[in-house]
Amino acid sequence: MAINWTGIFPATLCPFHPDFSIDEEGLVSYLSWLATHKRLSGLVTNGHTGEIMSLRPRERADVTRIAVKTVGAQMPVVSGVSADGSLEAVDHALEAKSVGAAGILLMPPHHWLRFGRSSQTAVGFVEDVAEGADISIVIHQYPSWTKAGYTLNEMLEMVKIPQVVSIKLGTRDMARQYHDYRALKRAAPHVSILTCHDEFLMASLIEGADGALVGFAGYTPSLILEMFDKVQQKDLEGAYEVRRSLEVLAQAIYQFGEPSSEAHQRMKVAAWLTGKLSSPVVRPPLRPLPEAAISSLRARLDEVGEKVRKQAGAIV
Repeated sequence: MAINWTGIFPATLCPFHPDFSIDEEGLVSYLSWLATHKRLSGLVTNGHTGEIMSLRPRERADVTRIAVKTVGAQMPVVSGVSADGSLEAVDHALEAKSVGAAGILLMPPHHWLRFGRSSQTAVGFVEDVAEGADISIVIHQYPSWTKAGYTLNEMLEMVKIPQVVSIKLGTRDMARQYHDYRALKRAAPHVSILTCHDEFLMASLIEGADGALVGFAGYTPSLILEMFDKVQQKDLEGAYEVRRSLEVLAQAIYQFGEPSSEAHQRMKVAAWLTGKLSSPVVRPPLRPLPEAAISSLRARLDEVGEKVRKQAGAIV
């Protein structure tokens, strides 16, 4: 399958049973629904939206295997890889490759968030995984306010690595968005830039992106695809119309903030309330949303005409 690394890539949710085991049947149903949106460029499992941090190593490969079996004939599947060391990251990448992943979304080691790192270490980490696994890599750029976010110079070194096919640009610094996009496209026009700015998607698509890799597209793929099309056509009035449709949903899920564990949980509950997902269960240490928060979410979904279940049952 020839892979187009531009366009819309939903980061997928992962349903669990009340005992916290993966609801495989529910996952297949959810992925099959996403795949009915034919213009999606691919699906991304094991992102933060898919609760990668709560999944055991073997389960990450299982989720990707299920996704490849379910939708792999229609679109590529990319698997998130998160590890604090190069050798472990290579192991996860090889596992993803062995079950059919077309590429990986490579997160930075999370101990960098606390301790930082040198540029040599940051670039070397990507080089290690590229050499050890030889699989297409989407670089996950973290917010610029973290110690794990990459500088432009670091990304310019990373795009020289043959396996790097895309950067998921998540600096959350709009002053940098256009500048970094232009610099990276000049240096490596073949490497796509995908925004992950769910909370201000339209602005980042306009300012500099070849598509989006966002959890929001795992909830409302049709609207995200429509917005991307309008921006590509330079139909700003049409894009604003789509934005108005997205606004209430975005406020309900993201509450004017960045994607977070809580936002992903609200998205999961919203997907359950609207019948897109079989279960709202999240794994510990997260706890179920309070009933007041669920009622508020239900009301906001009603506001925008979402078909909400009358009786969805209790959240365990």
